[in-house]
Amino acid sequence: MFRYLHFSPLLSLLTFEHFVAMAYYYLYSTIPKKPLTSFFISSPHIIFKYSLHKFVPSTTPSLFPSRHRSKYCTWVSAVSCSVAETDEQHHIARYWQSSNKAACQPSATCSHEVPNWKEVFRDATLPLMVDIGSGSGRFLMWLAKRNSSSKNFLGLEIRPKLVTRAEYWVNELGLKNVHFISTNAMVSFQRLVSTYPGPLMLVSILCPDPHFKKKHHKRRVVQKPLVESIVNNLAHGGQIFIQSDVLDVAVDMRNYFDDVSNKLVHIDSVDPSLPCDGDGWVLNNPMGIRTEREIHAEFEGCKIYRRVYQKVQH
Repeated sequence: MFRYLHFSPLLSLLTFEHFVAMAYYYLYSTIPKKPLTSFFISSPHIIFKYSLHKFVPSTTPSLFPSRHRSKYCTWVSAVSCSVAETDEQHHIARYWQSSNKAACQPSATCSHEVPNWKEVFRDATLPLMVDIGSGSGRFLMWLAKRNSSSKNFLGLEIRPKLVTRAEYWVNELGLKNVHFISTNAMVSFQRLVSTYPGPLMLVSILCPDPHFKKKHHKRRVVQKPLVESIVNNLAHGGQIFIQSDVLDVAVDMRNYFDDVSNKLVHIDSVDPSLPCDGDGWVLNNPMGIRTEREIHAEFEGCKIYRRVYQKVQH
């Protein structure tokens, strides 16, 4: 019996060979007792169905660290045979535990020099979106491809290896409106963003590390100093998009931004067309592109808790 994989349209950001390798290492590491015999890949451009053993031996996934190849493939969705368990919280904890093990151990105070924005972007006066905790960077790269002449995108990621890989992809794709920096956003956000020549129009914090243990909550990225820095640098009319598949983390972030009610309003008060549930969580992703964690969480049956704020002038 064939087992199939479904890949999201993120496929076009990497070569076909790399995605075949990702499928191979992902499934063989998660379900070793059920070998993958074939795969199905769909994208806006190609649809393939091959026998895996004919292709994988000649494939070298050089972009992925050999010890953790499977950990970078968590957004892949196994369609015909779910590897999901029934306990949602167990899934969430297991995912973040695996992600943390795969990541390098960054310094809590790591910072980055302010780049020359005119060298980083083709037009440094365009409106800027900053994604805090950009991970692999595919989410921003897709947005950059969609808005190649109208917006700039900056990803702040604490794990240097992910940034190195993302910058490699950016160069390969020839994108001139997206850049990634390895830094601790809690330390560097103000210094980096305050020097940008154009307006800061959007900040996103999407599925940040939940740090489940109470004694580690102080490590969560959304803290009062960062919130104040974001709000102060955000242009009038600019927006803040937060989301998490962990309710406790989502509520924690929501409380921090709700406390700045003199400068921020939730999007449903200015744009009623954006539907929310009874608790005020935005039902659909307003960006039109899902992050890898979001894809993985929704496939596992987890709910995504979203909030979108807009800066207003009172």
